[in-house]
Amino acid sequence: MIMIPFLLEKQKIPRPGRSRDFHACLCFPGKGWIRVAAVCLLLAPPLMAQSGTLNEFDYSKNLNSFPLFYRVYQTRRVPEVDLRNTQRISDSIREGKLVLSSAALKDIVLENNLDIAYASFNTYFADVDLLRARGGGAPRGAPGVQIPSSLFSGALGAGLGSVGGLGGGSSAGGISGGARAVSALPRGTLDPAILMNFSVDRTTNPLNTIVVSGIPTVTTSTTALQTRYVQAFTSGTSISVGFNNQRQSSTQQRLLYNPNVSSTFSFTITQQVLNGAGFRVNRRFIEVAENGRQVAQEAYRQQVIASLAKAQNFYWDLVAARDSVSAAEKSLAVAQQLFQDNGIREQEGLLSHLDVETAEAEVAARQRDLITAQTNLKMREADLKNALSKQIDSTLGEAQVEAVDSLPEPQVSDVPEVDKALNTAMSNRPEIRQAEGNLRNQEVAMKYAKNLLKPTLILFGVYNGAGFYGNRLIDNIWFPGGISQALRQVGRFAYPDYAFGFSMSIPILNRSAQADNLRARLDKQQSDMSIQMTRNDINLEVRKAVIGLIQAKSQVEAARKARELGELNLSAEEARLLNGISTPYDVIRRQRDYFAAQLAEVRARVGYAKALVEMNRSTGVLDTK
Repeated sequence: MIMIPFLLEKQKIPRPGRSRDFHACLCFPGKGWIRVAAVCLLLAPPLMAQSGTLNEFDYSKNLNSFPLFYRVYQTRRVPEVDLRNTQRISDSIREGKLVLSSAALKDIVLENNLDIAYASFNTYFADVDLLRARGGGAPRGAPGVQIPSSLFSGALGAGLGSVGGLGGGSSAGGISGGARAVSALPRGTLDPAILMNFSVDRTTNPLNTIVVSGIPTVTTSTTALQTRYVQAFTSGTSISVGFNNQRQSSTQQRLLYNPNVSSTFSFTITQQVLNGAGFRVNRRFIEVAENGRQVAQEAYRQQVIASLAKAQNFYWDLVAARDSVSAAEKSLAVAQQLFQDNGIREQEGLLSHLDVETAEAEVAARQRDLITAQTNLKMREADLKNALSKQIDSTLGEAQVEAVDSLPEPQVSDVPEVDKALNTAMSNRPEIRQAEGNLRNQEVAMKYAKNLLKPTLILFGVYNGAGFYGNRLIDNIWFPGGISQALRQVGRFAYPDYAFGFSMSIPILNRSAQADNLRARLDKQQSDMSIQMTRNDINLEVRKAVIGLIQAKSQVEAARKARELGELNLSAEEARLLNGISTPYDVIRRQRDYFAAQLAEVRARVGYAKALVEMNRSTGVLDTK
């Protein structure tokens, strides 16, 4: 036998031992089905020696299955989901306070945010799709990944093939020869497969003549073992290697061998020449899965940016709520001082009791504002804790969040040039990269649909070798024989059967392929339009972010000026009250105006902080800062 070693060389798969061992298995004389089983197992190493990886959590690659070939039939280990908060959160809690800076917030969110953790599974789905495509299957898709429908139509090819059946046996052992027409179609997938069938059969048939068998009733016992190895390649080539053995005994009286053993070896190779030919065509699912992997990673990055922006906005809301509480406390202290001063002046006869009640009412109003601010602070704490943790456990729930950073001060350098910001966004926004990846998938589908327009032409070659032997009765003397002699005949090509030819299919109108080609090109044009729409949306977001940042900067400056003037007016009004040229009510109005100016400045500054977050988000650099 020389063909199987040749195939092993061409596939660059390690051969199990030296070639002479292989020949010995085929030609060594003796009895028993153990050697037959050993021959069948020699077809297995291409499957067992597939490339793998020691990293069992890289789902795009199969596990190394040699020599432990059974691993590919076992459930692959997937780590359990860990819903506990990471140690970084516990380390940040000190004396019942979660000490948090904006820089530390990013690391904690990346480790614990559930939206980010949930989105990470989409990258695993894309890895699994790549593994599936490498085995000849079609990718199933992941969120954000578009699988063009045009890839699933057309002729046989990698990714759409099937393992197929075992086929029939040889005509060896019949009572007459015969002629036949030979044809062969592509068989197998990119993952090689071994097919085996074993059967034991006993049949008793009544006959209408005794000319052939010599008796009117014939009982036949048959034991058969069929094996086949099939595999397709991305070049459009497929191979099928079969090795079958059959032992049969019969009650017929005029048999040359009884029992007889027949062995057959078959090798078939097909090559698609027009439709379905070429690496680009037959690697279409692999290429789409590789693009899908990149798209899924960008979709994951998009979720990271969205979660970071949300968490940072919660952080600045918390800082603003803290500043609002501080302003409310100061306003309450001022109102209480006025109330006390008015009480003293009432006793001195300088003010009426109504002025004292008015001041007291203002104290109650400031207490209400303080309670509202404190409640808002608790709410902002809850929002932030939910964004930065997998679960709010008792320790985190009871901790008070202490924001280290203050609201940012406006800087001239914070406002970028529009053109520079647009260039940064077009280079970094994950939506652009996702759209470009899906566009590449449409280009793959368009090339495949173009290939489908061609007729189908398959070149094939077939070789079959047969061996037939058994026990013989000559001059009343039994001469034993069996599988070893049959295998020698196969190995010596004693009964060759070979054929070559082509199969061709020419659709006359070709309307289905034309429709698929048009659909693929229209999908490509629609994707071109979609990516331009994405660019326009990003362009608009960046321009709005720049405008919002400029406006927020101006609002902070105006609010700070208003607060400073409000403070001056309050001080002046209090001085006039001491000099008897103002009233307590005018002072209360100035207090209200000053408190409102303080809150307006806090709102303006938190608006500026959020505008910075939106600027970084719209340009796609939030996850890198």
